Amino acid sequence: MNQNNERVKTEVDNISLVDTHEHIILETERDECAKDFSYLFAHYNSSDMISAGLSPRMMEAIRLPLRQMRIKTYQRRKARRFIPEPTSYDMSLDERWQAMEPFWEMIRNTAYAKQTLITIRDIFGIEDLNRNTYRQLSEAISNSRKPGWYGHVLREKANISMSVVDIQSLEVNREFFVPTMRLDHFINVQSRLDLEVLETESAMTIHSLDDLVKAMQATLKYYKENGAVSVKTGLAYNRVLKYEKVSLHEAEVVFNRIASHLGEGSSWLESKPLQDYMMHQVIRAAIENELPVQIHTGLQEGNGNIITNSNPVHLINLFIEYKEAKFDLFHGGYPYIHEWATLAKNFTNVTADITWLPIISPEIARQLLHELIETVPGNKIMAFGGDSMTVEMAYGHAKMTRQLVTRVLSEKIAEGYLDENEALLLARRMLRDNPASLLKLNIG
Repeated sequence: MNQNNERVKTEVDNISLVDTHEHIILETERDECAKDFSYLFAHYNSSDMISAGLSPRMMEAIRLPLRQMRIKTYQRRKARRFIPEPTSYDMSLDERWQAMEPFWEMIRNTAYAKQTLITIRDIFGIEDLNRNTYRQLSEAISNSRKPGWYGHVLREKANISMSVVDIQSLEVNREFFVPTMRLDHFINVQSRLDLEVLETESAMTIHSLDDLVKAMQATLKYYKENGAVSVKTGLAYNRVLKYEKVSLHEAEVVFNRIASHLGEGSSWLESKPLQDYMMHQVIRAAIENELPVQIHTGLQEGNGNIITNSNPVHLINLFIEYKEAKFDLFHGGYPYIHEWATLAKNFTNVTADITWLPIISPEIARQLLHELIETVPGNKIMAFGGDSMTVEMAYGHAKMTRQLVTRVLSEKIAEGYLDENEALLLARRMLRDNPASLLKLNIG
């Protein structure tokens, strides 16, 4: 039975959200690939279907219209992620649906699927995705490629004031987005080719470790001057989040080995001292530029990842070392949610951002938000980041987040833990004021 407090629900529904984290593609790219139902399977649903048994190659065949967009996205981010060749390049729309249908049925119980169904119903006016509706949905998606679509979804439907977008580009529509930028490619250096890429981006020659640090600093300065509001790192996909404080000499030894090697370069284990050193330099540069550092912790999107790499407790030495920094920890650290919450409680320089978690597990997000309200100062909790590649799925995530916040605050009022006025103040802080303050957004 719905026991939401109506005053809280009305207030939460009316808050114009500040969205801490998205991967929403450029509108021009969307118009190239939003052709059929597979457009809504660019991201998380695909991971669940592969987990259910769908082959990665068949998944690529099903979402073939998205292939070049996904490759371009990873190239911009300098991400070493393998996208398998599709099983077939000539499958019809009907054949692609028939290949996906049994796996879609298997994942309908997941929160990813629930987000998708909310999106389909509210944005495209179609009640369900099944063998009777996939053609209708495909036509609706194709017909949505028209001017003003992003404004319609983000402002009119989702009521999102501003979104921080992580696509490793400064060329974003500033009406809706502000960019966060990654420096992971300056940290994750393993070959001479990696250094050449950095030389091209920074327009600086890199002959020494000191040159590498200066190139990174100049690049970050350029990012900030052109509108970046934070530094994002997603290296939990590549390595453990433990960044030791290594000596300059240790890092130089690794750099010199890489710089003098014309082959494939070093292994991750060999290059770790250099990576550790560079992460410390990136944090120092972020402090200098007064930019917060957004850190992926917990579950990695995709399949077959090493979850222990992303345990947020690995970061404690950085929190202790760099008290002037602002660390925005993402995703509730799931499944390490209690450790993650403890970090935000204990460290002045750590904020708790549950972006993505409401569509991983609404129940875990509910439990965690209860815990955060009871343990973490209210100015350090951020409740919404859509973490989507498609603008429509950001809407679905926003709706699920509003439901989550409404439910938790209503429960807290019913328990007598908060009164209505306290709950309303906390709602506005978590959904708008806190991220706007952290990211220094001028949103009125």
